[in-house]
Amino acid sequence: MPNLLVIAHAPLASALRQVAEHTFPDCAPTLTVLDVDPGMCADDVEAAARALMDATRSTDWLVLTDVFGATPSNGALRLAGEQVQVLSGVSVPMLWRTLCYAGQKPLTELARRAMQGAVSGIVATPPLPPDE
Repeated sequence: MPNLLVIAHAPLASALRQVAEHTFPDCAPTLTVLDVDPGMCADDVEAAARALMDATRSTDWLVLTDVFGATPSNGALRLAGEQVQVLSGVSVPMLWRTLCYAGQKPLTELARRAMQGAVSGIVATPPLPPDE
């Protein structure tokens, strides 16, 4: 089953890990985080992420990044391939949905569940009026 790597601008990745451990205290073995410090370039992010990934026995990875096109995402996209799926726009609902199904779903299905969590986590109260 896939492991999860969150790559985000510091200190967001670590903060998301804390939120995850608060709700899913047993998630630590499948959750790895990389805080991207100011001054890091995409090459640095890629190298640090590969080192973290190589330190585990997992071959499949779901990588969640914060902002598409920013340095964390650009470094993460270099990892993408058959065994690494990258999603941008990480949020707490996305992370929680992912952790709910971690260890139960293959990579592609886990990525779909993560995306559903992100979309389901957006709620307007009161509901917005329809577009005109």
